[in-house]
Amino acid sequence: MLFDLGSISERVAERYDVITVGGGPSALAAAIYAKRMGLSILVIEKAIEGGQLNLTTTIDNYPGFSNIRGEELAAKMKDHARQLGAEFLNGVVTKIEKHDEYHTIMLQDGKAILANVILLAMGANPKKLNVPGEKEFTARGISYCATCDGYFFKDKHVMVIGGGDTAMNEALHLSKIAKSVTVVHRRDKLRAVKALQDKIFGNDAISFEWNSIVDRFEGSSQLEFVVLKNVKTDEKKRVKTDGVFVAIGLSPNSDIVRNIVKTDENGYILTDENTETSVPRIYAVGDVRKKSLRQIVTAVADGALAIANAFEKYFA
Repeated sequence: MLFDLGSISERVAERYDVITVGGGPSALAAAIYAKRMGLSILVIEKAIEGGQLNLTTTIDNYPGFSNIRGEELAAKMKDHARQLGAEFLNGVVTKIEKHDEYHTIMLQDGKAILANVILLAMGANPKKLNVPGEKEFTARGISYCATCDGYFFKDKHVMVIGGGDTAMNEALHLSKIAKSVTVVHRRDKLRAVKALQDKIFGNDAISFEWNSIVDRFEGSSQLEFVVLKNVKTDEKKRVKTDGVFVAIGLSPNSDIVRNIVKTDENGYILTDENTETSVPRIYAVGDVRKKSLRQIVTAVADGALAIANAFEKYFA
């Protein structure tokens, strides 16, 4: 989990200026900015296992930290927010009721809390292959973010699982770092846009395993082999590799608000340039909103931008 909120016991008020649903980097940045602007803020986190910071054992692309563990960076952000007076609650939000001048957060334990402004910060989880060995070797050879972890596979042999735009962008990024990149795709043609395909097919560092899926991952302390299965012949083969990047898409955690705010066809929340949703006083920040780049630094920026806009619009 991003950080342990289970040991935090605080009296929760009945109403706050701002409530965040989720406690990742975007919510923590929002908490810091809210307190600096004199606003009361409650961060509600259900401690979802497998948050984005947890997927990277070492972070080296966040300004000011050339090498830091994801859990450590999250703890530093949380401590900063707590020192300023932000409040935290370990709980599960089951429903949001919208009103004109405020909104209501309903918790699993039946408690209702009012908020003048809500920040939706539920994040998005990478889709998993759900094959043997995937859980065991996550962060030990299996990654879900080439931008985050690609550097650690410099001059090594890696695989990218997937055939869409995300997978091809991952493969192109890795081709500049790794010695070789093998794209594993279950079909005999890519789903990526033509512009990306042209770049991929013109790159000598990238090869393909067509009509193939991952059957299982194998290794000892680190990932060493991927067993691939041909979907047409059922033939299996064991391939040695240094790393695997799974890029079959993300699943935004937006289910509880899909009947409230506008989303795209994949469930990502649509916002304006200030991160406000189709419903006044409700913002969406971080990976749950539709955006072109999902990184810690962009999540933090979302949180700061949302609070700055909300302050000028609803509190000034």
